[in-house]
Amino acid sequence: MPAEPNGARSEAAPRRQRWTPGRVALWAGVAVVGAVAWGMIALGRGEEISASWLIFAALASYAIGYRFYARFIQYKVLMTDDTRATPAERVDNGADYHPTDRRVLFGHHFAAVAGAGPLVGPVLAAQMGFLPGTIWIIVGVIFAGAVQDMVVLFFSTRRGGRSLGQMAREEIGPVGGIAALIAVMAIMIILLAVLAMVVVNALAESPWGSFSLIMTIPIALFMGVYLRYLRPGRVMEASAIGVVLLLAAIAGGGWVADHAVLGEIFLFSRNELTFGLIAYGFIASVLPVWLLLAPRDYLSTFMKIGVVVLLAVSIVVASPSLRLPQFTEFAFNGQGPVFAGSLFPFVFITIACGALSGFHALVSSGTTPKLIEKESQVRVIGYGSMLTESFVAIMAMVTACVIDPGVYFAMNMPATALGDSVQSAAQAVSQLGFTVDAQTLENTARLIEEESILARTGGAPTFALGAAQIFSTLFGGQAMMAFWYHFAVMFEALFILTTVDAGTRVGRFMLQDTLGNVYKPMRDPSWRPGAWLCSALVVGAWGYFLWAGVNDPLGGINQLYPLFGIANQLLAAIALAVCTTLLIKSGRAKYAWVTLVPLAWDAVVTLTASWQKVFSDDPAIGFFAQRRQFSEALADGETGVGAIQGVDAMQKVVVNTTVDGILSVLFALLVVVILVDSVRVWIKALRAPEGSLPTTEDPYERSRLWAPSGLVATREEREYARRSAAAGAAAPVSAEAEEKG
Repeated sequence: MPAEPNGARSEAAPRRQRWTPGRVALWAGVAVVGAVAWGMIALGRGEEISASWLIFAALASYAIGYRFYARFIQYKVLMTDDTRATPAERVDNGADYHPTDRRVLFGHHFAAVAGAGPLVGPVLAAQMGFLPGTIWIIVGVIFAGAVQDMVVLFFSTRRGGRSLGQMAREEIGPVGGIAALIAVMAIMIILLAVLAMVVVNALAESPWGSFSLIMTIPIALFMGVYLRYLRPGRVMEASAIGVVLLLAAIAGGGWVADHAVLGEIFLFSRNELTFGLIAYGFIASVLPVWLLLAPRDYLSTFMKIGVVVLLAVSIVVASPSLRLPQFTEFAFNGQGPVFAGSLFPFVFITIACGALSGFHALVSSGTTPKLIEKESQVRVIGYGSMLTESFVAIMAMVTACVIDPGVYFAMNMPATALGDSVQSAAQAVSQLGFTVDAQTLENTARLIEEESILARTGGAPTFALGAAQIFSTLFGGQAMMAFWYHFAVMFEALFILTTVDAGTRVGRFMLQDTLGNVYKPMRDPSWRPGAWLCSALVVGAWGYFLWAGVNDPLGGINQLYPLFGIANQLLAAIALAVCTTLLIKSGRAKYAWVTLVPLAWDAVVTLTASWQKVFSDDPAIGFFAQRRQFSEALADGETGVGAIQGVDAMQKVVVNTTVDGILSVLFALLVVVILVDSVRVWIKALRAPEGSLPTTEDPYERSRLWAPSGLVATREEREYARRSAAAGAAAPVSAEAEEKG
């Protein structure tokens, strides 16, 4: 998609913005709103507070973080330079490398990174109260998650769009690099299989959701052709058409679901969805990125952000109360009924996407650096997309906390703890200190037209119920609860699927980079045989674990699912270690604290969690403790433990916990090796003369493209573009040259 002319210039030397009284008053007002909101959230004692305070605290914090901290990182730390051609411009092979309009790319990047995590993690963490999760989501994203995404995107762009694992190998060294390649690839497969399983669970036996999602594919293909051939550069025009078609697909999904014939056609079993996802993942990873992946992700972003904004506005207008307290007793005793473990470290593991997620580093070093037009866009695309996802996580926290606490625990506790009736469930929840009666549980299920809400674990059903309760307050009352509930379920499936297709393409890039160390042609994404082979291997790997998990409750990805949270955060530690290494090696050591501080925090959190998962004596936490529990039960001749009944199932648990425990040790050791080797490189770089260590940064090549830095071109950029066009300038010039006239 052709870039738009504008006044891009070197962002390493920006013009100093003049602080007018109006601008000072604006940011002072934002700070005051944020301070008041945080005060209401943190200082209230015992009484329920309005959920709208979470919205105000988040938005004010994001605005300040983006305006000041992200700007500092861009100008002082990274020193982005728009006179430098990006890989998208230099390579532009029409398949994987292609200069993409920053609005489309923002949509693609956000859709690719925003999967199940921001919807599910906060819902589960709400069992500890709303305050710890809220603090981590907002503070974590500003100083850790968004920083990681932005910095990884910048350094990958400077290195031809290389993957995270390959950057680690080239910049840290063979020992830490090989450890990183192994860890990143293994974790990547686990993450993709888990995300695919969530999609299968959401769409199984759901004609409405299946039809709506399938229709996004031809709509995206149309948009890709429209922007490349029919109306090049008409992004807003194509967007308007795409949104209308998307809304029609969503509305048509309800009609299809009620149709006698079409309803059966789009009613897919879990196995049918599994093979459909595998086929789609392969096709999406090898087709030109402008044809399907970027426009489909961009299109789905309208749906994602639109629903989130509508939900935020509804929360502010309806102002529901947060019914869960700031802290529950489970934050301190570690005996939560939703998941076991104390607040530290497990709330920071449970909430990953929305605060700090290693998966994001794979996308930031995968598809996005091969599409970005200008280095200065790393701020809006990397930092800005992550802030947007964090806001989604705040919405999820609100939806979990505004429903009846008794209903929340009845939905998220395991069936074995609730019993087989609403009466036993009500009694089990009441023993936790959250009173709920059987009639309330039955009425809630009836309102959303479900047979039962008991043990609807995983977080997604709770988000859907909370969203339905908020929406129905303003739109339709209780009569519309069922519609809004199923709409939210479909929305979650759409949210997650975009991560699977983009993640598969990223996995292909990673594997090509890795195999390229042995056979150089594999490293070239334009080499089609290599792209097809690596796509098939990546899809085959996560597809196998998905298929096995769909057909065996204790097999496949179900076996590896307990590793998901820790593995994701260990991946973030690898990404931050690579970023810190690159900052120090590139002569920016005085700013290395920007990534070093979140790295230290993440390393402490994840290695502590890994230690507890391996060595804890509590079977609810430790893998080997659970293995010992089931082994001893089998030796005593027992045929069941809790929800696991049958000798075969018990033996599978023994195998699964053994595998999970060993992999936990392996992942932790790999990360320790990477950290130790990184420190070695840091010391060497600090002792060596600046610039003496070898680097894999691409040589400077002057850009011939124009593109705004943000989603909306500024007046200064438009004026600069006009003057450049009048002067016949064919390429951007530096800020220094502009100042000289």
